[in-house]
Amino acid sequence: MIRAFSGGPENERIVSARTYVPPPPIFALVALLALGWGFNWPVMKVVMAEMPPLHFRVLCLVAGAAGLFAIARANRLPIRVPPGAWPRLIAITLFNVAAWNVLAVYGLTFMESGRAAILAYTFPVWGVLLGVWVLREPVTGSRLAGVVLGVLGMLVLLGDEIHAVGRSPAGALLLIASAISWAVSTAIMKRWPVDLPTTSFTGWQMLLALAPILSGAVLFEEGSFSPLALSTWPFWGLVYNALVSSIFCNWAWIKIATHAPISVSSLSTLMIPIVGVFSG
Repeated sequence: MIRAFSGGPENERIVSARTYVPPPPIFALVALLALGWGFNWPVMKVVMAEMPPLHFRVLCLVAGAAGLFAIARANRLPIRVPPGAWPRLIAITLFNVAAWNVLAVYGLTFMESGRAAILAYTFPVWGVLLGVWVLREPVTGSRLAGVVLGVLGMLVLLGDEIHAVGRSPAGALLLIASAISWAVSTAIMKRWPVDLPTTSFTGWQMLLALAPILSGAVLFEEGSFSPLALSTWPFWGLVYNALVSSIFCNWAWIKIATHAPISVSSLSTLMIPIVGVFSG
């Protein structure tokens, strides 16, 4: 599927936010993304029981960048960053990968995985707001209804756990900040696109985010980077993160985000916390 979608932005359909209808392959990616990232929340909790958060993310970024660049090379896709695109690429990386990874994994250490997933995926609210403010996307009745129903659904899923969120304000703030950071990165991608195939574009983001996250792991955490130091289930959880979450899901999200208006792509993430709650 990655090969089938490996084309660059120059091949993408340009349509208005009001009339955009996702093609069937995008619907398939949304479904797979919901399963892949939703199930990953309890998996991350298992891995971080034996590995510090930033050490964990370093290994995921290394695997993700290596895998995506290998796929790009195998498919003979352009890898070189276009002249003048570095500032945009770095800004997107800081919000989409570096900030999100740090905020989300530390927020997860404060609370149960299902609750954490719900807070991290308040992203549609911020995404729609930024789409209107930054990208001048119209707010249609159906999209507004989607946001309202999505937020109400998240509150229903939280249920009595809403009191637990109040007992862990630090975790809640970190996870909501991760959602806002994610929305900002998506707005930047839409407003100032980088002319690279999705595979190379995603690989560069993971490679560039490695430097600040590796520095944080070395300076502020103690522990081993060796996957062999993990017991059985955390080890396989790390493998899942490397192959499914880091390579496929990040690639799929960038593909969705660069093809669809932000108000549409943000709403596509509403299924992820539902999977996270029921798998956690």
